[in-house]
Amino acid sequence: MNKDERPWGKYEVLCQEAGTKTKRIEVYPGKRFSLQKHQQRSEKWIIMLGEGIATVGQKQVEVGPGSFIDVPCGEIHRMHNTGTEPLVLIEVQFGDYLGEDDIVRFEDDFGRK
Repeated sequence: MNKDERPWGKYEVLCQEAGTKTKRIEVYPGKRFSLQKHQQRSEKWIIMLGEGIATVGQKQVEVGPGSFIDVPCGEIHRMHNTGTEPLVLIEVQFGDYLGEDDIVRFEDDFGRK
């Protein structure tokens, strides 16, 4: 399957079918995704290991194993690993287009646009 390294961690695509994609995502300690949104997909996150803070819209929620986060299409979001171990989550995407280029970034710790 598709694997990719990012400055904040890494991910692996576990399954992809029409209208859905499932990823295993690992966020390194102290790192976070871009503050971003997607125009064509929603996401569901299930936290497997680690601890962090999920931002969805104007809300920030502390997360740990078993936490479930709903990210509606078009909503800004970010995951931040606040722990000392990797934060592992399963992300399930739903939408008509699931390409990695469907990202609008608002803030990024690594200078990406």
